[in-house]
Amino acid sequence: MDTNHYFVLISGELADEGVGAEVNLEFIRMLRKWQASFTSLQKTTKPVISAIHGKCIGGGVDLITASDIRLASKDASFTIAETKLAIVADLGTLQRITRIVGRGHARELAFTSSYITAERAAAIGLVNHVYEDKEKLLLAARKMASDIAELSPLAVQGSKKMLAFAEDHTEEQSLEHVALWNTSFLRSGDLNEAIKAFMDRRKPVFTSKL
Repeated sequence: MDTNHYFVLISGELADEGVGAEVNLEFIRMLRKWQASFTSLQKTTKPVISAIHGKCIGGGVDLITASDIRLASKDASFTIAETKLAIVADLGTLQRITRIVGRGHARELAFTSSYITAERAAAIGLVNHVYEDKEKLLLAARKMASDIAELSPLAVQGSKKMLAFAEDHTEEQSLEHVALWNTSFLRSGDLNEAIKAFMDRRKPVFTSKL
């Protein structure tokens, strides 16, 4: 399908161009494919850390809202810019941001397309920590990733699954789910290694994988 058709569709000149419903269907398929690329960050069992510096706009916000942890440098700023372009953000930001920052902040950002600073982003929960500059930001992000990587993959990835499950289920359903999960994995080699390492006063070496 000719890419120009998408610009025709967005610009409202569809009738003049005489292109049919198949263009609409192709556009939806393309959009769903793009959406899936961001959703994959949520679906992966691995924790995803975003390190943001400079301006975070459009797809950048789609990406960080699909991440598990967000870190920023002081020069970072954030905007849901689509309303300034007379379109609705459609790659995942609007579906995820309310859970991250709350109803009021999410609507303010979506309706106004205004930029917020890293400090404001931290205050409303959009980012976890703010660092002095890009270099310190990247060091911190790599340190956090390294610290997580030293822990049991079963426990870290299991925790991500439990947190995701809890977002879409009741507290009682989530408690039952984690009980079943731990019943299945409690006898893992990682648990035995953690206990032995504690007794031996050494750092554990985990080998189990999901």
